[in-house]
Amino acid sequence: MSRKRKKKLFRQPTHTHFTNKKKARMEIDSADNRKRLIIVLENASLEAARLHPYRFDSKMQLLNCDEHQSILKRLGRDIADARPDIVHQCLLALLDSPLNKSGHLEVYIHTAKGVVIRINPETRIPRTIKRFSGLMVQLLEKGCIVSDSEGKNKLLEIVPPPVTNYLPANARKIALSWNSEKVKLYDYFKEIPGDGPVVVAVGAMAKGADTFADSYVQDKIGK
Repeated sequence: MSRKRKKKLFRQPTHTHFTNKKKARMEIDSADNRKRLIIVLENASLEAARLHPYRFDSKMQLLNCDEHQSILKRLGRDIADARPDIVHQCLLALLDSPLNKSGHLEVYIHTAKGVVIRINPETRIPRTIKRFSGLMVQLLEKGCIVSDSEGKNKLLEIVPPPVTNYLPANARKIALSWNSEKVKLYDYFKEIPGDGPVVVAVGAMAKGADTFADSYVQDKIGK
């Protein structure tokens, strides 16, 4: 084999590497511009705790205002801070929606403790709050919930904060607010220019100020 032939064989993988890298960059840019709705459930009440902290066999449980009032009182917490049922109902409605089934919806959870959770659109959320609570405890302990033995298909995953790392830079970012001017959602979203992604931050808590997304949204609307 000639020296010229060897030189050609050596350079070929380098060319392929840059081609693949450019293709991956184009796919990311395409995903950022794809028309879709991204929902961020802010200030979500998802917090696990041991009911008996001094017993080694005590299991972790998801705090909720119905079953753990004495524990919340002992910790000096407001029972309104333990409302995982709000997140549960939101996820059921979102993941069962035609928008999600058509592949145009992404959902993230940003808890009151700063944990960011990415939801796979294929996830089937348990219908009962008890099973949902058990699933959330498992997620908070393990970091992810997978659907296969190899762990490649992650249905629920805790990802590094902040949540803004996962929001497209070119997206229109809106927060729902109880004290902002009320609008008709159909007319409002119809008037948004372009076909890019839209981010909507929703407060997934029982009460509190609507400042949960002030750091990244461009507008607030009431409904």
